[in-house]
Amino acid sequence: MKSLRVNVGDGYDIFIERGILSDCSKYIKNITNASKVCLISDSNVYPIYGEIIKLQLKSAGFEVFDYVFEAGEASKTTASVVSMVEFMAQNELTRNDIVVALGGGVTGDMAGFAAAIYLRGIKFVQIPTSLLAQVDSSVGGKTAVDLPQGKNLCGAFHQPSLVLIDPNTLDTLTPHFFSDGMAEAIKTGCIKSLSLFERLENEDAREIIEDVIFECVSIKAGVVERDEKEHGERALLNFGHTSGHAIEKLHNFTTVSHGEAVGIGMVMITKACEENGIAPVGSSDRIAKVLEKYDLKTSDIHSDKEIISAMNADKKRTANAINFTLLHSIGNAFSQKIKYEDIPSFFGLE
Repeated sequence: MKSLRVNVGDGYDIFIERGILSDCSKYIKNITNASKVCLISDSNVYPIYGEIIKLQLKSAGFEVFDYVFEAGEASKTTASVVSMVEFMAQNELTRNDIVVALGGGVTGDMAGFAAAIYLRGIKFVQIPTSLLAQVDSSVGGKTAVDLPQGKNLCGAFHQPSLVLIDPNTLDTLTPHFFSDGMAEAIKTGCIKSLSLFERLENEDAREIIEDVIFECVSIKAGVVERDEKEHGERALLNFGHTSGHAIEKLHNFTTVSHGEAVGIGMVMITKACEENGIAPVGSSDRIAKVLEKYDLKTSDIHSDKEIISAMNADKKRTANAINFTLLHSIGNAFSQKIKYEDIPSFFGLE
């Protein structure tokens, strides 16, 4: 077993072990005296793992209420979260009770947000079953839903009380969803760890996946400990995301996945860094080759002009600028505000 402690708020543990799903109640029992659990999952994941988790929780003495929603980013709305919160109220969960999020990033984001706003905040546990959630979104306490105006614009910081990662769940992922998660692993290497990037470049991530997960969550945990509410260093985790979220929006959150969009965004921003003399020439090609190795896209059907226009709803914007994560080199990132009027020229459009 691999484990680490995230020292934010009350602090919480992350446990990484094959087969931990079949023993999850032991760990959950250690962090709560709840009598009721609201188990939130989606229509893809629940049929595979829902009964396993439910049986575990019931055997530990919990009363379990399961809420299953239609899988996909299209469900990540304010209406869905209100429905979850109403479900908790109907089943009379109290402040001592707990939410368990079983699934990928969408499930964790929504279940965490529902836990954050129900009774002004109750505990929740992350059991991420997708690679994207295991290497990134399950750790750090960012919870949110999308608005018509943009991605993740309605949310809260609400740290989980426990994260249980079972790499065996990756065996049930389609190749597309494995690739989707690899984008976030590559991102982590780009901003914080040349050695991680080189391992992904030179080895097969599937063969070292436990090491990849552990290094990614270790890096993210450290960043979150130093900057929980994204006032500084944590903004680096958004590398590729400003363009990526704009691309997702242009595709109505359907035809291009989050990881694909972030990959395209990483290439786009690194090319701009090269053109502005910030990063060494060839950096974007190197990133693109690693993305392609894991079957990720490196360009989009929309023009750079269209993507830049769609960035206006990004939550990292200020009154007159957007905060971008840029690269000095692979493994060495920094944040910089770029004024709206300067963004087109930064991306070589003027």
